[in-house]
Amino acid sequence: MGAEKGARFDQTNAVLFGAPHGTPYVNIDNQPFAATPDALRAALEEDARWPDHWDFDLGGPLLGDGGFVLADAGNLPTSALDGNTNRRLIETATSRILETSAVPVMLGGDDSTPIPFIRALEPKGPLTIVQVDAHIDWRDERRGEPLGYSSTMRRASEMAHVERIIQVGIRGLGSARREEVEIARDWGAHIVTARQLHQEGVGAAVQHLPEGANCLITFDCDALDASIMPAVMAPTPGGLTYTQSIDLIAAVTGKANLVAFDIIEFVPERDVNGIAAFVAARIVANTIGCLARR
Repeated sequence: MGAEKGARFDQTNAVLFGAPHGTPYVNIDNQPFAATPDALRAALEEDARWPDHWDFDLGGPLLGDGGFVLADAGNLPTSALDGNTNRRLIETATSRILETSAVPVMLGGDDSTPIPFIRALEPKGPLTIVQVDAHIDWRDERRGEPLGYSSTMRRASEMAHVERIIQVGIRGLGSARREEVEIARDWGAHIVTARQLHQEGVGAAVQHLPEGANCLITFDCDALDASIMPAVMAPTPGGLTYTQSIDLIAAVTGKANLVAFDIIEFVPERDVNGIAAFVAARIVANTIGCLARR
C-alpha cells in the first residue's frame, strides 16, 4: 500500500511493524502466528498496486491527496517461547515510533501483543481503548500467566494512562466468567455486544467515546463474523461484518484522535483461500486511509 521500507521515521505519518509473538502460555502453541505479519503484508499488496485509484470505502484514493507517508519497519525478532524479550521488543519499537510523532500500526500475533503496545502509549495518556473483539480479556491470570492473551484488558485497566475502555463485538462465551464481567463493569468498561451493534449501529459504541480523546483501536480478527474471518483460533458466529468494521473505524477516527492501531489474532494456516487475509488487510488499509484524511 505504498509503505516505504527504509524511510526516515521522522518524515513519516505512520509506521507499520510486525510483532508475531507475545507472551506464551504453558502448553499452548503460539507458533502459528509466526507468519501473520507477512501474510497480511502480502494481502495489502493488492491495494498497493492501485494508489491512484478511487477507493469507494474511503471516498478517494487510499492515501488521499495530502502526501501521507507510511513506512514499514519490518518484523520484530520475536520468539514463540520468550515472552520477556517479546514484550521488551514491542514496547521499545512502539516508543521509538512515538518519538517521531508517527502513528504506530502493529501487525500483531496473539492477543497478548497489545499489552506492551498499550504500555508504550503512556505518553499519549489519558488514553481511550476501543477494543474490537469477541472476548473481553479480563482474566487476572491463566495457567499462572498474568500477561497472556486472556488478560489484555485486565492489564490495560491497571495502567495509569488508560482512562477508558470500550469493548465492541463481544459475543458467545466471551472468554469470561461472572467474576471477570463484574470486575470489568465495576472498573467502568463499556461492553457493547455484537448483538447490540447489529441492532443499534456503531453509535452504540461511539457514544462512549469523548470528542477529541486520544484513542487506540485494537482489532482482534475474531471480532469479525466467522463467515468472513475463519482464520482465527476461536471463530464465532454473529460477529461484525466488514462494513460495520470500517464504519466503526471511520466513526472513531472522525470523533477522536487515533494515536495507534493494531490488528491481531490472524492465523494464516486457517485461511484456506486467502480471502480472510484480504478482509483483514482491507481493514488495515481502511484505517490507514482514515489516518490520511485527518
